[in-house]
Amino acid sequence: MRVFLDTNVLASGLAARGLCSDVVRSVLELHVLVVSERMLKELQRVLRTKFDVPADAITETLWMLSQDSVFADEHPGLDLRLKDRDDVPIVSAAHNANADCLVTGDAEVRRLAKVGSMRVLSPREFWEELRRTRS
Repeated sequence: MRVFLDTNVLASGLAARGLCSDVVRSVLELHVLVVSERMLKELQRVLRTKFDVPADAITETLWMLSQDSVFADEHPGLDLRLKDRDDVPIVSAAHNANADCLVTGDAEVRRLAKVGSMRVLSPREFWEELRRTRS
């Protein structure tokens, strides 16, 4: 499955333990991670400012992610009615890369539920789906 993890899910999963960590590990081990340049730049900023991750660890993480992921282009942008306009390029990139799902903690983006054939899921919904399919 092709999975686009939004910045906060990916950052939380890389920098802390918990549900997002399990989601990130599962995607990296069993699925294809889809990323975009914009998301990776935002990830770098979030890891540095919110999680105080050392610069060399961030560089290594971004390199690893760029080696094993599918890169998505945010153009053409989708015509989405989202209050936070910064979310439109992220959703567009995931959609343009034919991601099967976009995993996000953003309530407004999750309300989209589906964009074309791409499902929009919370980390919990994604995790529960993974558990159901493994059973």
